[in-house]
Amino acid sequence: MYQLEKLTKTYTGKRTVHALKDVSLEIGDGELVAIQGPTGGGKSTLLQMLGGLDRPTSGSVRLAGEDLAALDDRGLTRARAQRLGFVFQHFNLIPTLTAAENVETALVPAKVPAAERSRRALEALASVGLAERADHLPGELSGGQQQRVAIARALVKEPTVLLADEPTGNLDEATRDEIVDLLEGLWKEQGLTVILVTHDSVVARRAQRRLRIAAGKVTEVA
Repeated sequence: MYQLEKLTKTYTGKRTVHALKDVSLEIGDGELVAIQGPTGGGKSTLLQMLGGLDRPTSGSVRLAGEDLAALDDRGLTRARAQRLGFVFQHFNLIPTLTAAENVETALVPAKVPAAERSRRALEALASVGLAERADHLPGELSGGQQQRVAIARALVKEPTVLLADEPTGNLDEATRDEIVDLLEGLWKEQGLTVILVTHDSVVARRAQRRLRIAAGKVTEVA
């Protein structure tokens, strides 16, 4: 699925920050991978590279053989629209749109017809247990329900990879466990490759494979 070769990301400003340093890594098709590490260690930067949200300073990020680092903006947009689903800590839902409308927004860049967008959005909400909340605004939903909507928005594109950045960071322990159960279930049922960044060791231990990143270097956790 993923092959990273000597991936390096350097930010320059008042001081130079080496967020990633010669990272070489393989992630197989259908793996559930957790990435942990200290604040500023490079976790989110690595996830951004895997998602084509940022470009490396050097090195390659191959997704199913295609180097994301070498794609132009149109190619990256296509890859994100067709292959990648994203889930974030802060949900990033549009407060004036219903749950179903928020999910539909993921299909707009792909120019999916309105009727099909609606059908797929309702199916995605049903897959996360929120079919009955389709017409509710985010403000009418709990934190856990909002994160379920965000997961549905990621899934509606029918991606092969789900990337999650601290998906339980804003949730209490009980809701955290529900969301992790949901992600694990979707991973098993849909054969997704799931890569999640988390500071929570309880969440990380649920993964099939654990990585640690610190000072821009990635190591395996036994």
